[in-house]
Amino acid sequence: MSLAIGAASVFGAAIGSFVNVVAHRVPNGESVVTPRSACPQCGHRIRARHNIPIFSWLLLMGRCHDCYHPIPFRYFVVELITALLFGFFAWQLTIPLAQADLSGNAANAAGHTIVLLAHLALIGLGMALALIDLDTNKLPNALTLGLLATGIGCFTLAALLLGGWGSLGRAALGAAILFAAYLTIWLIAPQGMGAGDVKLAPALGLFLAWHSWGALAVGAIAAFAIGSIIGTIRAATSGKGRKTSIPFGPSMLTGAALGILIGDTITTWYLSMFNLAALAPSIPVTIPGATP
Repeated sequence: MSLAIGAASVFGAAIGSFVNVVAHRVPNGESVVTPRSACPQCGHRIRARHNIPIFSWLLLMGRCHDCYHPIPFRYFVVELITALLFGFFAWQLTIPLAQADLSGNAANAAGHTIVLLAHLALIGLGMALALIDLDTNKLPNALTLGLLATGIGCFTLAALLLGGWGSLGRAALGAAILFAAYLTIWLIAPQGMGAGDVKLAPALGLFLAWHSWGALAVGAIAAFAIGSIIGTIRAATSGKGRKTSIPFGPSMLTGAALGILIGDTITTWYLSMFNLAALAPSIPVTIPGATP
């Protein structure tokens, strides 16, 4: 278990480093593969020993080895958060995967592994989308549609292996519902939402509804709640009032994360307040898994 979590965390740190490259180059139409990373100030190529995720930033004390130009602290934070999220999702997978291994069900183990990979893609692409939206107020089609295609492919294969056709059908319906909701808002008030948000919505709806309807509801509501809080704070501090423009993609992604992580817990608690607990999901939902 510890080995799997550690390996996933190391892999996550490497993905976080790549996310920083994607967030910097994609908006500029540059290749994410070549050329090698270089200091934007002095132009020196980053040496391999100075390109170790998380640790290199600490060892270099946040500065270029050649010209001492500051390296954004954001790079370190993105690598660390991505590593932690990868490790957390790997930890959540150990229970269903261990059960599948003990029962000798290879198809079940493969299905849970594919679901994990889908969520790791969500983390990596989601981090890149959030950073790009914060920097440019845009969500590139290549990433939003790529996330949707990845989710569809992984969940379809997982449903085939796990027999989770109900989860797949719910996920497809959830994607359609969230897309329709965002499209309607965009058509009514286009100044309050970007087309990129509309294109991101079905991918997040797919992932949320794969888990449960409760996850979808919490994820959708949380996105607008977070966006409203951030918008209020920005309006109060920017001096522009309600004319302040903020990217909504990060709020959508954060809301989706909350829906996946604690959506069913919140739904059960909320329904129990009105003595409707019987409507809550009866089967606990592990983070990378799904209800039947």
